[in-house]
Amino acid sequence: MYELLVQPFVEYAFMRRALFGAIFLSLIAAPLGVFLILRRLSLVSDAMTHAILPGIALGFFWVGNSILAMLIGGLISGLVVAMLAGFMSRYTSLKEDASFATFYLISLGLGVLLISMRGTSVDLMHVLFGSILAMSDESLLLTMIISSLSILILAIIYRLLVLDGFDPVFLRVELGRRSPVFTIFIILLVVNLVAGFQILGTLMVVGIVILPAITARFLGRTLGLQLIIAPLIGVVCQYIGLVISYGCDLPASATIILLNGMVAVLAMLFGPYGSAWRRYQS
Repeated sequence: MYELLVQPFVEYAFMRRALFGAIFLSLIAAPLGVFLILRRLSLVSDAMTHAILPGIALGFFWVGNSILAMLIGGLISGLVVAMLAGFMSRYTSLKEDASFATFYLISLGLGVLLISMRGTSVDLMHVLFGSILAMSDESLLLTMIISSLSILILAIIYRLLVLDGFDPVFLRVELGRRSPVFTIFIILLVVNLVAGFQILGTLMVVGIVILPAITARFLGRTLGLQLIIAPLIGVVCQYIGLVISYGCDLPASATIILLNGMVAVLAMLFGPYGSAWRRYQS
């Protein structure tokens, strides 16, 4: 048992980097997912993962495999798409979800095209699906810094964010103007999605944002409990996913997401709050 559960992380530096990177990302990604579900915006995270792809591709195109350049490019790209989608939903008859869908599909196509022009199929697979076991010390340090600062900022805006989720009209009246808290939240989301693409890729990083939050929704009655349960579920699934992928020689990113998904489905079926089993009993 020791050889499977502990030894890989003791003997191999790449396993330790993967574990620490996954843990730090889960500690902030899952709470962000809880707030997205609270606001019924869970699909926005999926849209934003595609929106950051052109910026990541441009960073890769100009500088090469530099995590900092791709982070800056992805952040700019994600914010531009968010602003364009907001503009279209506000000044046209198009709904917000449709405008996000329009721009994230354009972003996905543009990003894949840009990477294909400069890189190889290996580079494209790395960006789309991640390579958690290939994390460098630079990538790990950057992920840890981003996650730590994001947790601090989320703690500072927590009360305003909760109020904005439950009663945005009251918050606007109290402040006398439109609150910037949701804009700050979207920036946090984009930054952490960009940081997470190195671990799980742009197509699957949304899984560690939404799936632990969904699980927490069926395990905790209150928002506070969900904000505690979600990152714990995320961390445990990341660890077990790495162990399974190492022991069975499976792709780490896909294993982690599938494990998170299985836990979420079990919570939907048998969780103590709002699950299919509870509704059947009532």
